[in-house]
Amino acid sequence: MPLDLAIFGGSFNPPGVHHRRVAERLARDFDQVIVVPCGPRPDKPITNNVEPVYRAAMVDMTFRNLPKVRVELFDLEASTFTRTHELEKRFAAEGRVWHVVGGDLLQGGRDGKSPIQAMWWHGVELWQNSRFAVMQREDYPLDPADLPPHHKLFEGYIGSSSAIRDKVFRHESIHGLVTPEVERYIERHCLYRGGRAARSTRFRLEEERLLVFADSFNPEAVSIAEGLGPSDEHNPSIIVVVGGDGTMLRAIRQHWRRRVPFYGLNTGHMGFLLNNSPPRRLLGHEFTLHQLPLLWVEAVTPEGERKTALAFNDAWVERATGQTAWIQVKVNGAVRLQRLIADGALVASPAGSTSYARAMGAPPLPVNTPALVLAGSNVLKPEFWKPVVLPLDSEVELTTLDPKKRTALRVRIVDELETDKILNELMGKDASARFRFIMERAEEAQELDL
Repeated sequence: MPLDLAIFGGSFNPPGVHHRRVAERLARDFDQVIVVPCGPRPDKPITNNVEPVYRAAMVDMTFRNLPKVRVELFDLEASTFTRTHELEKRFAAEGRVWHVVGGDLLQGGRDGKSPIQAMWWHGVELWQNSRFAVMQREDYPLDPADLPPHHKLFEGYIGSSSAIRDKVFRHESIHGLVTPEVERYIERHCLYRGGRAARSTRFRLEEERLLVFADSFNPEAVSIAEGLGPSDEHNPSIIVVVGGDGTMLRAIRQHWRRRVPFYGLNTGHMGFLLNNSPPRRLLGHEFTLHQLPLLWVEAVTPEGERKTALAFNDAWVERATGQTAWIQVKVNGAVRLQRLIADGALVASPAGSTSYARAMGAPPLPVNTPALVLAGSNVLKPEFWKPVVLPLDSEVELTTLDPKKRTALRVRIVDELETDKILNELMGKDASARFRFIMERAEEAQELDL
């Protein structure tokens, strides 16, 4: 028997306790509740008033540890807005899709004038054929005649994201309207204050629940980790990483969705991502907290297959034969290099600028620099072309100009958000498999601190 899936989409700007209660209630009747925060909406410019990374973090915090509830961040990762009919297609393979809607979207349904029928793409078709989990709202009395053919009714919960934003803007308390984690997060990053949110801020550890992640092959790291005491695997307030940069990368890969700070202690060689000496105690100590972006990567094969993932340090393309690669370079849709003749090209985040980008001659950037680095490997033409620094929100597209003779990959790299998953096994066979090997080799080099 197919599973029943409740697709709970919305702006969640910010997510409130009422959203969490809706998910808890739905989980009692459905096999799975899938929370989908939307990307930029043309009908709601307010979704752009904070960067997507902040909404992604707050959504993860709000719905954490709820049985049968999972969060999907694909819209925020790619800065897209997936329409309801597209969500139905996306999740149809997993089970029977039920769209979670408020009762206000059904008013006028019997006359074909509800917002769903009148304003949604494919709204009339959705109304007739799709399933709806309807959250009743006290402020919008629901006429049974307005209900769609396939529906389930649920009691709604009072709450409003716009009311939460208004209170924050007026410096009023939002205690009880959002989870404690989200309340602290909004305060820490100065969200919804009418100005630019802070990517770097001060942070004081108020509860010492450590998750210790150490390099098991490094005796010094093991010794320090043992002295820190037992790990809190279920509800840490901070993740302490002991080792080198590679250890930090592995820790981020496994634990970033916990949405708690990482604190690194360097026992490796370089330790660009770690601290050289710990404070005498973590509890109550004030730290500088940096919120770091990662690279969103979309790879497209010559056959048109697309795969996406995210990377912390860098992503690149490299020639797959003895021939040099001929690569067209676009930045924000404009051609900047019609033909780059090189062994490959790389885009790095600030955190990754000290690794392979630096070896290609790019300038290493401070970890909180709002920029990307674009570099070439063994560049033949244009002669004397040097690595460049681009704004953090740049979109870089690398396209092979001769996919038959000079095999390479077409890769789009967009750096806007924090990670969803570290880039690995990006592509499938042949030339794409070579790209997967390259990325694995890059991670191995980081882990060995080469």
